[in-house]
Amino acid sequence: MTWVLGAMLGAGLVLSISPRLWPARRRERSGRDRWAPVRARLALAGLGRVPIPAFVLVSLIVGLLLAGAALLVTSVPLVGVLTGVVGTALPWILVSVRAAGRRRERSALWPDVVDHLVAAARSGLAVPDAVGSLGRQGPEDLRPEFRAFARDYASSASWGGALDRLKATLDDPVADRVLETLRMAREVGGADLTAILRQLSAALRDDAATRAELDARQSWVRNAAKLGVAAPWLILFLLSTRPEAAAAYAAPEGTALILAGAAVSVFAYRLMLMVGRLPAERRWFR
Repeated sequence: MTWVLGAMLGAGLVLSISPRLWPARRRERSGRDRWAPVRARLALAGLGRVPIPAFVLVSLIVGLLLAGAALLVTSVPLVGVLTGVVGTALPWILVSVRAAGRRRERSALWPDVVDHLVAAARSGLAVPDAVGSLGRQGPEDLRPEFRAFARDYASSASWGGALDRLKATLDDPVADRVLETLRMAREVGGADLTAILRQLSAALRDDAATRAELDARQSWVRNAAKLGVAAPWLILFLLSTRPEAAAAYAAPEGTALILAGAAVSVFAYRLMLMVGRLPAERRWFR
């Protein structure tokens, strides 16, 4: 009876935290490109011209090389397998880190973008022309997207379609807020566009400052999680270089210990990241 109650308690705990550990994914619609998020992340990391098969091949090669090196040094098959798994995921982890950094950098540029739009609106430019002028006068990192918008609008003469394609290319919730404000000003009209853009610029700066402060305060949680996960495995790798320790870890008991440690490490790491992660701003205007 005791083990039944324990199993029920464990199942209840897992179900309670499962929405945080494994958030629900939207099901892919029929005909939708399933690799679009991967391409978007590669493009945001500056690797938009790298084909996905080439990226996967490089990841597999890195994993195999690291697995072979670990197996050569430690002589423990399971250590080599786990090292290969981590090595295969390493390129994607680096791409994700790079993409997250560039997303933060781009989010900080949008108040300047709004300031440029205010100046263009005060000079008498129409809203589409003001957006297209950002390809020449806007922040350097965002100019290619706005130049593409100017070409798209010039060829299609469709303000809504060109704006939707620009939003899809930028893939940024802050960009959605700015562009939807411009869409409303274009379609509804009004003489308060300059004042609205100034208020939006001030709100974006306040949001960026608040998020930067919170992110700095939560960074110690993420750093502690990374250190807490990496340190035991580094010690295990160093111990596995000794013949007697390698023989012990290659035994069934050692294999079970390593597998249990891997499961605990993954669970603890995700839990620590969940505690230290700030809620990401969602895209409401897709």
